[in-house]
Amino acid sequence: MTKKSPLVIIFVTVLLDLIGFGIILPMLPFYAKSYGATALHVGLLSTSYSLMQLLFAPVWGRWSDRIGRRPIILLGLFGSGLSYLVFGLADSLMILFVSRICAGIAGANISTAQAYIADSTSSENRAKGMGLIGAAYGLGFIIGPAIGGILSKYSYSTPAFFASGLAFVNCLAAFWLLPESLNPATRSHHPGRELNWGNLKRGLRHPEMGVFLILFFISTFAFANLEATFALMTAKKFGFDAHQNGYLFAYIGILITLMQGGLIGYLVRIFGERKLVASGLFCMIFGLSLLPYSTNLRMLLLVLVILTFGNGATNPSISSLISRAAGPEDQGGILGVAQSMASLGRIVGPIWGGFVFDAFGYQYPYLTGGIFMALAFGLSLSTLKPKVLTRGMA
Repeated sequence: MTKKSPLVIIFVTVLLDLIGFGIILPMLPFYAKSYGATALHVGLLSTSYSLMQLLFAPVWGRWSDRIGRRPIILLGLFGSGLSYLVFGLADSLMILFVSRICAGIAGANISTAQAYIADSTSSENRAKGMGLIGAAYGLGFIIGPAIGGILSKYSYSTPAFFASGLAFVNCLAAFWLLPESLNPATRSHHPGRELNWGNLKRGLRHPEMGVFLILFFISTFAFANLEATFALMTAKKFGFDAHQNGYLFAYIGILITLMQGGLIGYLVRIFGERKLVASGLFCMIFGLSLLPYSTNLRMLLLVLVILTFGNGATNPSISSLISRAAGPEDQGGILGVAQSMASLGRIVGPIWGGFVFDAFGYQYPYLTGGIFMALAFGLSLSTLKPKVLTRGMA
């Protein structure tokens, strides 16, 4: 097996997992409403998924530090298959909630995939490797909803059954093809260490890692404003329907894939992670602030390029800096904490975006997001100066 083979395999594994997640997205609100759900219930279904990721990402990360990455990844894939199966068989709104909670628990193993990449790459290639996760998100965001939209014409259960089958096939393929990446000598053997909030406290107290985690949260929070209200904004401003918004989301997915799957490695070699974080945050300020003031489709597409470049430059670079600041025995745990911060942003961001959208107008999720990004940009300028990283969280 060549040196790059494990990265190719983990990329395909994550991609198939995220395609399954994307398949559910276009029909989730309609499926829930068929059981009498309100808009609030639909929002809570999404929140329950992100909340479980917030709670369980550090748990899976720490367990992967102890028993290896491969078992946790396989367990997550199998759990996803079961959750989609329950989703397709649901006969009440309560069962849909159970399914999404289980899916969130299983899907929280993305941090383990990041740790797998950290195990398999040098520090110089770390950001490029982390970009594979972003590329998988982008492709999953393009392919998954398209499949879900097509299959939902037959029934709301059909996309869920397809996603379940995909997850089980993915689990079986990973069982045979995915090697273990964690060297037994670097496995953590500290059973008394806290799995969740202990890691978060130690990470936030770290002289540099605490800043990285805060920036990761703010960046995800601001971008979640877009994810929650973008279709509402384009409908109100341009009269776009769900079909047209589907093309726009696919466009965003393509931009994310190009940035995080290709350009990020090249840019890191030229500028380094720290400069990319600052420039990415700066681009997100203008991208978010200009978005609701786009006067036509051409301007909207251009602003999305700026915004997506900023997000694509920021998140993999921060993940790389977090990984390099952590010791080898803490990769899974601290990357799990980072994903929990991202999950917290995805929980709070849509709530904030929806609130200011209703209370003040369609511009305000983006204007307030731009303000938060400006604060993050100022923090990055004052703290992310080139220096030798202090490794470990002790």
